[in-house]
Amino acid sequence: MIALFSDQHLLHAPAFEFFRGERVPCFENPARATWVKERLLQRGHEIRAPHTDSRPVLVQVHSARYLAFLENAWRDWLALAPGNGALQPFPSVWPVRTLRSDIEPENFTARLGLYAMDNGSPLSAGTWAAAKAGADAAASAADLLGKGQRAVFCCSRPPGHHAGADFMGGYCFLNNAAVAAQALRNAGHQRVAVLDVDYHHGNGTQSIFYDRADVLFVSLHGDPRTEYPFYLGHADETGAGAGLGFNLNLPLAAGTSVDAWFAALEQACIRITRYSAQALVVSLGLDTFADDPICTFALRADDFQRLGQRLAALGLPTVFVLEGGYAAEALGVNAVQVLDGFEQGN
Repeated sequence: MIALFSDQHLLHAPAFEFFRGERVPCFENPARATWVKERLLQRGHEIRAPHTDSRPVLVQVHSARYLAFLENAWRDWLALAPGNGALQPFPSVWPVRTLRSDIEPENFTARLGLYAMDNGSPLSAGTWAAAKAGADAAASAADLLGKGQRAVFCCSRPPGHHAGADFMGGYCFLNNAAVAAQALRNAGHQRVAVLDVDYHHGNGTQSIFYDRADVLFVSLHGDPRTEYPFYLGHADETGAGAGLGFNLNLPLAAGTSVDAWFAALEQACIRITRYSAQALVVSLGLDTFADDPICTFALRADDFQRLGQRLAALGLPTVFVLEGGYAAEALGVNAVQVLDGFEQGN
């Protein structure tokens, strides 16, 4: 399988984040993609660089105001005060209920809070370049499907499925899965399905397509009553307006068994088949792994191969987009298990 990879991901390397009130090394770090790339090469998958500029699609899934902020954020941070290059900016105020978000503040920290759903997406000097390369990979994957490829894997970071049209969050800045889906729509696929199998609900992807019938969003994930992102991902969120009925959430309780997880996957696949999707985007979060530090599910390497086989049975041109997965050394093994299972299932 062709895998798209860019060394630009190395430019996004924040030194730390805050976890349970403590300053800790970032769970989402460059080693994640490096381990995956090494395993891909070992298994004989073809590595290519992204070849498509995602900007025309980015403006279809993200607001112009947000994109401008994100592209210039580090420059603005450096201009704020001497020595900021050695510091990481974090938001400290957010426009919650009754506060206005239509007027962009001049204050940098206030703007950062305007465009962030949490303080869990630390910026660094190369954040925009890395995120843009990931979006370019997603657009390139859609292009390769249009040229006859059965499936393409985007080995990119930072991940994207928590990023909404005008906000970052959960380590995510640009929504790669949404870029892939929109690019497939632009290429003529009338109905595209996005399947999110990350441990955490893809709130950003859901919100981008929530009122649309041309992109079906299906997600199986940890119950948001106890798991991030907490405020979206419930079963009663089924779409709005033209998109009513085209959003399916399958929240699962902490400690859900492997059998129950695959039963939910089967529900998801049945819904995608009923939708008569013409192409599939998989938000391939691998933090459902039993040894992942921020997961309570129990999937093992063989289970990821089974996942790939079931997705192949859908018979759809497929873009895989790497999302979460924070047991870094195992991430490559698990990713390749999915891809190998998919290829065996064809």
